[in-house]
Amino acid sequence: MEATEGTNGGTNEEVLPDVVKPQIGEPVIPGTAGIVKELGQTAVPTGEPDIFCMTIIGQIEGHFVLPPHNKTTKYEHIIPQLVAAEQSNTIKGLLIILNTVGGDVEAGLAIAEMIASLSKPTVTVVIGGGHSIGVPIAVASSYSIIAESATMTIHPIRMNGLVIGVPQTFEYMERMQERMVRFVTSHSRISEQQFKDLMFRTGELNRDIGTAVGGYDAVKYGLMDEVGGIGAALSRLNGMIAGEMVQQPEQVNQGGLTQ
Repeated sequence: MEATEGTNGGTNEEVLPDVVKPQIGEPVIPGTAGIVKELGQTAVPTGEPDIFCMTIIGQIEGHFVLPPHNKTTKYEHIIPQLVAAEQSNTIKGLLIILNTVGGDVEAGLAIAEMIASLSKPTVTVVIGGGHSIGVPIAVASSYSIIAESATMTIHPIRMNGLVIGVPQTFEYMERMQERMVRFVTSHSRISEQQFKDLMFRTGELNRDIGTAVGGYDAVKYGLMDEVGGIGAALSRLNGMIAGEMVQQPEQVNQGGLTQ
């Protein structure tokens, strides 16, 4: 720092700005890198978006932190985003993209209930897979679409870790399973008996019970509304934003989960 003589006979210190020169070959990290790393969300380059895109991928993490090598979706990240989207005046609809293997039951049901309770139009797209607790999330939206090659695994609820071997534990698991069954059947066209038949079917999965339902079968059973992709989802969502009514079959039983 260089000292210079001022006009009043004193000395003033000239503060030189710090100049940081980028190293050759060093990548330029944009300001949204943290958002991409933590939440998997990217900012729209220009303009104000009227559709908010949310991704639910990997394993849904609940009250326990999963190992760092697991690709997870944390419900404490998803819930504030849903609240912010609901409060935003610029966002008119939500597009939820799922490719999940399932995860924590209560965290998945919490996300599903949040999506179902939004006042804005919502469309979910299942690509790759929407397994286990991903099924309630997939059907929670106003309209649900599944890719032709995607699958949805329906199986009974399992518990891992320390389990207290008392009858109340199994009663708790049964009640938890009924919560999921009621939610799925109340937000889709599938009947409770059909859903339980798929859940308890033997011979479909190796060393397990349950059913892996493909894209067209999911629509045939009434679990999903349509086979398609991003184009169909955006077209449907833009139509709902414009005020077009969603054509739902008469047997759809609208309503939330009653506990």
